[in-house]
Amino acid sequence: MANKEKIRWGIIGAGDVCEVKSGPALQKIDGSELVAVMRRNGEKAKDFAERHGVPKWYDDADPLIRDPEVDAVYIATPPDTHQHYTLRVAEAGKPIYVEKPMARTHEECLQMVKACATAKVPLFVAYYRRALPNFLKVKEIIDEGLIGEVRSVDIRLIKSLEPDVVSAGQGADNWRVQPDVAGGGYFFDLASHQLDFLDYLFGPISAATGMATNQAGQYPAEDLVMGTFRFENGIMGQGLWCFNSSDASSLDKTTIIGSKGQLTFAYFGDNRVRLAVDGEDEKVFTFDMPLHIQQPLIQQVVDELLGNGECVSTGFSGARTNWVMGELCRRIDA
Repeated sequence: MANKEKIRWGIIGAGDVCEVKSGPALQKIDGSELVAVMRRNGEKAKDFAERHGVPKWYDDADPLIRDPEVDAVYIATPPDTHQHYTLRVAEAGKPIYVEKPMARTHEECLQMVKACATAKVPLFVAYYRRALPNFLKVKEIIDEGLIGEVRSVDIRLIKSLEPDVVSAGQGADNWRVQPDVAGGGYFFDLASHQLDFLDYLFGPISAATGMATNQAGQYPAEDLVMGTFRFENGIMGQGLWCFNSSDASSLDKTTIIGSKGQLTFAYFGDNRVRLAVDGEDEKVFTFDMPLHIQQPLIQQVVDELLGNGECVSTGFSGARTNWVMGELCRRIDA
């Protein structure tokens, strides 16, 4: 699509994630335009279109996919339909930007990659932390060798039970804790961001093993995962993901340990990066986040489609993240 001057987008699944995080970015980026949106509820699709100044809306994905004025499609539905829609859009010969996690399973991801390769269309995944300033600072520090040779990574994500899960019972109204829809629970929703960014920092994880269980019994998915992993380059890692704890125990902390120092940072909410180097005072870097959090990554997608750059989050890297999650999240109580 390098000979085009503008990428005209259609969204399948114009729900909450599109309101601020991504949808407006498609309209604000140079060389990008949002021309159509789709939701199965036609009234909601119409409402989104009217509020965001989008000229077309649909209650069926097929007309949007076939629309000659739609050049590329953003799939913003829950994970259980990512493979389905990706295959249909690829068959139509249009590039795809799909929400994370890329799919429910590694096998579904591989089918998506294969379909896009066959159709010769690019596939991008919405792991937008690869393009945010605080995470780029982490990468810069690692690449410059400021903490020396990286030895290990430690992830701690501890959260209390979500109020909507407790009130609804079995997470009935929350697809994120329904494995048949999400692939798993909050581990799949949140740890996917963490593991994907580590893939961006250090390359593929070659070995992973873990255990998952449901301790609180509030919904069908796992609520605690523990695991270890090893990158191809020899760096070792471990993680604890607990979603059934107390508020007092809440923690979001990733530590990267090197031969000369360490980095600590959070993935959700706290945008600071802390650098501790032997013999020096700790440095704390702070960052402002873009209003539309996916805009920097979507800019990369548009640039690549227009022949002006390359996007760092692809179907290949997204599939690797699903493989790691599958290895770590093996239920011991199933």
